Amino acid sequence: MKAGQILEVRATDPAFGADVESWCNRTGNEFKGSSREGKVIKALIKKGIEKNMDLSNVSLGGNDKTMVVFSGDLDKAIASFIIANGAAAMGRKVTMFFTFWGLNVLRKNDNIKVKKSFLESMFGMMMPRGTSKLGLSKMNMGGMGGKMIRYIMDKKNVFSLDELIEQAKVQGVRLVACSMSMDIMGIKEEELIPGIEIGGVASYLASAETADTNLFI
Repeated sequence: MKAGQILEVRATDPAFGADVESWCNRTGNEFKGSSREGKVIKALIKKGIEKNMDLSNVSLGGNDKTMVVFSGDLDKAIASFIIANGAAAMGRKVTMFFTFWGLNVLRKNDNIKVKKSFLESMFGMMMPRGTSKLGLSKMNMGGMGGKMIRYIMDKKNVFSLDELIEQAKVQGVRLVACSMSMDIMGIKEEELIPGIEIGGVASYLASAETADTNLFI
């Protein structure tokens, strides 16, 4: 869009009206108001003119976002990627550092044949392989809870975890797998989905030092 043009956005998410105004305030664009038509919220956004943008509400430095994804629970993984995609949509640089149980989020659903020791093979068999096998942190009910949540998300037109991960990649979110945790848990690079960086604590801390928000999930 050219500066000064107005974009009309329609959404059915009840929080959209508040979220879009916050987004405008943080990106230098102008929120022109919103209205509701039944369940549909309509918002008008005027694209800011770069040289005349009011950036008083916009942090000009140190506004990266980082998070440590320690949990391998489905609900926590979904929450982490929703936050990451939201931050990326606001133009922020996002780094997600996956360690220990969080590495299971990045595993391929298929069984990849790689050379492992006996203990490494046992670890791999006991842990969920990929997003389709992740369970809920509460009310998992032997896997039924996860299936119910996936069914409800599909009916409500909410992106699945796989779609959220792909969206994060498209938006440039850095997905970093902890090399030490991979070594301890016997997870090989070949078992991870494409687009994953292998890094250590220093890689994460370098990103965290330029961030104003850091989450441990």
